[in-house]
Amino acid sequence: MMKPLRLIFAGTPDFAVPCLAALLDAGHEVIGVYTQPDRPAGRGRRLQMSPVKTLALDRGLAVYQPERLKDDPEAIEQLRKLGADLMVVVAYGLRLPSAVLEAPRLGCVNVHASLLPRWRGAAPIQRAILAGDTETGVCIMRMEAGLDTGPVFHRIATPIERHETGGTLHDRLAELGARALLEALPTIVAGSPAPEPQDETQATYAHKLSKDEARIDWNTPAEAIERQVRAFNPWPVAQTTLEGATLRIWTAEAEGDASDSLPPGTVIGADRTGIRVATGSGTLRITCLQPAGKRPMSAADYLNARQLDGARLD
Repeated sequence: MMKPLRLIFAGTPDFAVPCLAALLDAGHEVIGVYTQPDRPAGRGRRLQMSPVKTLALDRGLAVYQPERLKDDPEAIEQLRKLGADLMVVVAYGLRLPSAVLEAPRLGCVNVHASLLPRWRGAAPIQRAILAGDTETGVCIMRMEAGLDTGPVFHRIATPIERHETGGTLHDRLAELGARALLEALPTIVAGSPAPEPQDETQATYAHKLSKDEARIDWNTPAEAIERQVRAFNPWPVAQTTLEGATLRIWTAEAEGDASDSLPPGTVIGADRTGIRVATGSGTLRITCLQPAGKRPMSAADYLNARQLDGARLD
């Protein structure tokens, strides 16, 4: 059994919470938690703590929330004085300057939600689904100056299930990341075996998601639209318009049959099993949708209020 480490933990969203909890439950001493400053959220725009801060305060941990670390000598000196063995970074959201990367005795490691070097960057979970990848996973990587370019200590792969959404895959990888982190710590401490360098020729970049990407182009194949729906659930949620009003599409499934005589976006059938829409190739069956100003509902419930046969989605 390894000796408990003095750790700094840096993370912000829900994805980082299982890793922090796992480190604490394993008996490691978390001497400081870095998380982004409280941000306005919700209709009232009240300041809201990050999920990591909420857990840290519940466990009685010291919390630090600098606006930035780059070009902030005081914040860097404060971090250095903590005297950590290792800094663990999980979706922190701030770039770390070299002075921070070198401050802990064993440096800094990152828990990343992809099989590096594939999908470096901000949105690896959603990009993997959008691309039609059949497998993804988590990597424990030594941090360096480049974005997700450091050598990998440990990786765990997992299949992307047929109907998996961005939300369900996020939750699975968050738990898998916590497991991978604990498994990697003995190697990190021992310094052997050395971490595996990434193959730069295989690198791909996972750009940050934008709301503009959520709009469905019905000229694309049904399978691609289905992946878009799954990847963007629960955010930003794929959407289309009907008679000028927004419809958000929460769940849908590609089907092979389609009528070549109907333009993409045309509703070719609608019953309790779903709303079938012609696409550039094949049919998309919508099973859960959300009209503007209302809650998500099944296609059957939506059809109780209106008929859609022959309607055109834009």
